[in-house]
Amino acid sequence: MKIQGSRFKVQDWRFGVGLLILLAIVLTIAVLLGSEKLSFFALDENQQTILFDVRLPRILLGATVGASLALAGASLQSLLRNPLAEPYLLGVSNGAALGTMLAFVFFANFDWARPIFAIVGAGLATFTVYQLAKSRAGMNVERLVLSGVIVTTFFSSILVLLTTLLDAAKLRSFTFWLLGDLSQATKSGFYLTLICAILGTIILSSQARALNLMMIGERDAFDFGVETNKVRLIVFTTASALVGISVAASGSVGYVGLIVPHLIRLTIGSDNRLVIPFSAIAGAIFVVAADTAARTAIAPRELPVGAITALIGAPLFIYLLRRN
Repeated sequence: MKIQGSRFKVQDWRFGVGLLILLAIVLTIAVLLGSEKLSFFALDENQQTILFDVRLPRILLGATVGASLALAGASLQSLLRNPLAEPYLLGVSNGAALGTMLAFVFFANFDWARPIFAIVGAGLATFTVYQLAKSRAGMNVERLVLSGVIVTTFFSSILVLLTTLLDAAKLRSFTFWLLGDLSQATKSGFYLTLICAILGTIILSSQARALNLMMIGERDAFDFGVETNKVRLIVFTTASALVGISVAASGSVGYVGLIVPHLIRLTIGSDNRLVIPFSAIAGAIFVVAADTAARTAIAPRELPVGAITALIGAPLFIYLLRRN
């Protein structure tokens, strides 16, 4: 594991600028493509409505959701020193989905119930997986993955039981949402997710140096003055909030937190001062591109964006599991 020194290289800055340019290109393509193709030069009244009331909120929400999930994945992988520590695989997304479901069934008239319950559910799942994965010998890959499977299965069973309380129309809508759905994007949902993503980037970036040391070993980090318990609490809380808000807005979009940080580390190394902000940008690119494919592949019908990310993420997960 190579962690770069205090100075950033020129190619690191070039890589960051390249990511921003790529994000701008992907956003532009996403705006133009869809069941109704739009033009740069002239839009009639109906096309303006499609652009500003439907397509832009969806695209921007996808960008913020992607950034949030990638941030959560990058920070959890560094904290747990495990490339497989990803919100979807660890059951954190399912915990958030269960919280959202409870709010959807029992507190449907309260707008703020969904994000609040989702954050609580994500936090509960994170805490449970961490406690199950710990042992006297440390935390290995098999124990972490098994803990994630147990938590995911348990929360999924409760979700199935709760779906019996829904009528047919609500059940279909919730099932599609659970697979990852950005079609119900709203401006308020986008603003909430954007604020959370910005705050998450700032908070997690502030812990980057500590995470760099903790990747070497918690005892070594403690000897260098890192308050490991405090860092652990900050990262777990922030990651849970990021996942909770994202799932409440878009459902379970899986494997973003696995794919994006891994590719970033392969490209620029393991320095979290770069990995965390660059993962946010790359996560936005990945989800917007996946959602564009979901909107256009069988237009005018749509695929769940989570299905597209899973098609890419599942093979990579198998590769990483065999490698470790």
